[in-house]
Amino acid sequence: MSHISVLLHETIDALLAGRNTGIYVDGTFGRGGHTRLLLSKLDENARVYAFDKDPQALAVAAELEQEDSRFKIIHASFADLKQALAERGIASVDGVMADLGVSSPQLDQAERGFSFMKDGPLDMRMDNSQGPTAAEWLVDIEEEALANVIFQYGEERYSRRIAKAIKAAGYIDTTAKLAEIVKVAHPKWEKNKHAATRTFQAIRIAINKELEDIETFLPQAVEILKPEGRLAVISFHSLEDRLIKQFIQKESTLEEDSGWGMPQQQKDTRRLKKIARVKASDEEVKANPRSRSAWLRVAERLA
Repeated sequence: MSHISVLLHETIDALLAGRNTGIYVDGTFGRGGHTRLLLSKLDENARVYAFDKDPQALAVAAELEQEDSRFKIIHASFADLKQALAERGIASVDGVMADLGVSSPQLDQAERGFSFMKDGPLDMRMDNSQGPTAAEWLVDIEEEALANVIFQYGEERYSRRIAKAIKAAGYIDTTAKLAEIVKVAHPKWEKNKHAATRTFQAIRIAINKELEDIETFLPQAVEILKPEGRLAVISFHSLEDRLIKQFIQKESTLEEDSGWGMPQQQKDTRRLKKIARVKASDEEVKANPRSRSAWLRVAERLA
């Protein structure tokens, strides 16, 4: 299955806010859907920088670099946003976007080891050129720590039972073996959801440090935005969306400063104002079921 960019036009329209020039960042290039539409709406003086860790995404991006001189790809996590741009002489930008979902090719290629739907080596690394595979990670992690990961990142109520079964199994080298272990250990399956869904999500988030990267990325994105610059982020599960929601809320709320026995005063530390929260339309969900859980949050940098 080819990758279909979620909330494509909504994201680019919100990011540009009527502009057609400037410097923009795509924190998650993927297969380039958002970046290509963005470039199509920008004039010849604009520039777009994109980040990705996935070697396959980098190969697609290298082709786009040859097609369009306004575009540059950076092999790094968006958690390295500020430093990577500074090294290229970029101190501020007009917009930053990120699509936090796993791309369809990553899910659909058995050899990447992201999905229990197709048997393959238990890998799950976004950047499969470095770091431990999921199979290696499961060997090294203690049972209690694994249970905590599955509970926290997978929101799995049977995390301890599942962690115990995984550790008892020893080295697990394929996605099918892990899925079967979880399925057997899981006492109560959710309707229309594989028993291993939450566990696979949790392990993927943990070995790729996905939530830590988001927490590092968001403040940097705001710091490099010019006044009236836009931040647009698409999330696909509640843990991601909660981080983004809480960050925008904090950055767009007046801080109350009240000294002991003194009248309450408000200290304006706001850096953002909320612009929009958008869900995929019924038409988009019908055409692309993976968009069902997607949320786009948009905020604008204050002066």
